[in-house]
Amino acid sequence: MNVMSYKGYSARVEYDDEDGIFFGRVAGLSDGINFHGETVAELKANFHEAVTGYLDVCARAGKSPQKAYSGQIMVRVDPQVHARSAKAAELAGKSLAAWAEEKLSDAAERELKRA
Repeated sequence: MNVMSYKGYSARVEYDDEDGIFFGRVAGLSDGINFHGETVAELKANFHEAVTGYLDVCARAGKSPQKAYSGQIMVRVDPQVHARSAKAAELAGKSLAAWAEEKLSDAAERELKRA
């Protein structure tokens, strides 16, 4: 996985072969924070600078850096996945929403540990 972390913030990193640069975007922030570099060292330094700078701007503005989430997700899935999930939730004694929340939480935790 191509993820960098700094001060509790993470970014997905990719490489643009045409431009010969690495680039990334910090996840979970109120605003889009992008950074790039021609080398891994430059990319890392620019990532740190972008996070630190954004946190400073938020602090001066009295704004939370984290994006606010409503807790509602609209997800479209294959009808067969829907049916299997509903059955699994029922067998677990849970509503589909509670079952899906548990599974999403477990998957997110596993993914974030890999980062």
